[in-house]
Amino acid sequence: MPMQPWFPDAKLGIFLHYGIYAVKGVPESWAMYQGQLSREDYLAQLNGFTAANYDPKAWAELFADAGARYAVLTARHHDGFALWDTAFGDLNVRQTPAGRDLLQPYADALRERDLKVGFYYSHSDWTHPLYASVRNQGEATWVNDNRFVGPPEGQPDDPAAWEKYLDYRDGQVGELMDRYHPDLLWFDGEWERSEAQWRLKPLAERILAANPQTILNARMLSYGDYATPEQGVPILPPDGPWELCLTVNDSWGFQGHDDNHKTVRQLVRYFVETIGAGGNLLLDVGPREDGTITAPQAERLRGLGAWIRRHSEAVYATVAGLPAGHHYGPSTLSADRETLYLMCFDTPRETIGLRGVRNQIRKISVLGSGEELSHHADHGLHDVPGVKWIKAPTTEDAYATVIAVELDGELDLYRGTGRV
Repeated sequence: MPMQPWFPDAKLGIFLHYGIYAVKGVPESWAMYQGQLSREDYLAQLNGFTAANYDPKAWAELFADAGARYAVLTARHHDGFALWDTAFGDLNVRQTPAGRDLLQPYADALRERDLKVGFYYSHSDWTHPLYASVRNQGEATWVNDNRFVGPPEGQPDDPAAWEKYLDYRDGQVGELMDRYHPDLLWFDGEWERSEAQWRLKPLAERILAANPQTILNARMLSYGDYATPEQGVPILPPDGPWELCLTVNDSWGFQGHDDNHKTVRQLVRYFVETIGAGGNLLLDVGPREDGTITAPQAERLRGLGAWIRRHSEAVYATVAGLPAGHHYGPSTLSADRETLYLMCFDTPRETIGLRGVRNQIRKISVLGSGEELSHHADHGLHDVPGVKWIKAPTTEDAYATVIAVELDGELDLYRGTGRV
């Protein structure tokens, strides 16, 4: 299915890891899987999950202020806890003081702000009695009522039980599609089985029958639409559409002790490096159990949004910019391919070099201030263009200065081996 055009144009999404793990502020699902908490203690967090101050309209307003165009909420993580009143399985909001569907208000609030609606859903469920994993890489295997939830490799599976588990998963995904009509489904947990074992072909068919425009991430394996690297801009970007998922601090979900928040300057850098390489940034925050987003995380979202507003021309309706070596920093290119946007993280001194551009330049200006900049070009050699030296601006942005270079037509870039 062709990629929906809204996705590569969105540039920024907000990821929300919200679940019972926020009660004690422990790693989502993994605290149980790796033995930080016993299964009993982990699930006891159900009693403290209140969503007492859950206000998805406030979330949507914050995301819009951040410049985001979509959001992805953990409808169900590996621990099996569902944020809606599912008819499939008992581990859901009905067992908590929250006691109500949290997904419909979220979907409604996003759509009121013209944001696309995404849900995260894990293929894996480490508390379901019929779930069994074929993977064991040294993690502690924990026991549920004397039944191995994750049997080591080489131990027999129960095919009939597995089929019943997949029916449960498919039933929940069907509810997400039929009730909330998401624009995007962000799957996870796929590493524990093969594509055939996961029964992904009929699952993808079920999703697209409900909404042919739903986008699927690459954790639907060959049925995915885009790649999802985590926690660092890839040196070589994936082929095709992609999205970097990145935490604001070091944790996906709320962990009160984690105050190692990235600065706004760092987030701007991650963002422009990502969009300059043709990707989206999916920036993660972890709400408290009551549904509120912490002040340090909200402040950083607003700070990133303020930078985006000042430089929206270089963000939205752009494509990947220059390959490495043509400009010392990221860049984007307007959709008509006639304007380059050069990102400068540090204060430019004297001149900024632009290499390999054959075009004549119509105008150079600084976004935000409008300052116009002069330039001169070295003489090229045969068909190799000379370096265009742009005078350094006298005005700069606190986080990243953006210089718009208007060309005399579509970008004509030299990519040969001659000297530039």
